[in-house]
Amino acid sequence: MISNTDIAVWIASGFLGIGIGWSKYSKYKAREKMVREFAAMDPEHREKLLSRLQPELQMEIREELMKRFRLKTDI
Repeated sequence: MISNTDIAVWIASGFLGIGIGWSKYSKYKAREKMVREFAAMDPEHREKLLSRLQPELQMEIREELMKRFRLKTDI
């Protein structure tokens, strides 16, 4: 027999799962938009803005630019 507690736990788990999935999706879309904006910039401006970012984020964006757009960036 299913009790009200079971239903409440399943509903809470569902909302938690949806929240985690939505946050990962929005992070992916934001990163995608950032990479496209960097690809559209001129190289000098791109390097200036990349130098202001955190080192881990810099490397991720540089790797994506090289992999997807074949753009060389100075490291």
